[in-house]
Amino acid sequence: MALSEERRASLLAYCKLTELQDDPEVRALIPALYQAAVGYMAGAGIHVSESDTARAALYDLCVNALVLDGWERREVSFTGTTATENPAFRRMLNQLKWTGGGDA
Repeated sequence: MALSEERRASLLAYCKLTELQDDPEVRALIPALYQAAVGYMAGAGIHVSESDTARAALYDLCVNALVLDGWERREVSFTGTTATENPAFRRMLNQLKWTGGGDA
């Protein structure tokens, strides 16, 4: 799925990167992170639908969360053995899995 300009703008707003939209790092990484997030969702058995539904909005929020996480952790290293997951993301992902076949 290609990253449209409208979707890119919403991702930049979600990640609070609108002011940095012309930064070379932002221009290079946001599309790559978006593709990785869409791939992750597909691997989890969740695909976006073309309709404007609550499920599509939930799908977009999950993709946004994955993109933001990828952006924020691009230079992070873990020094301990503890890693945490965003509980809101996990709830949304589980809801999408429980409530629909492959049509998010």
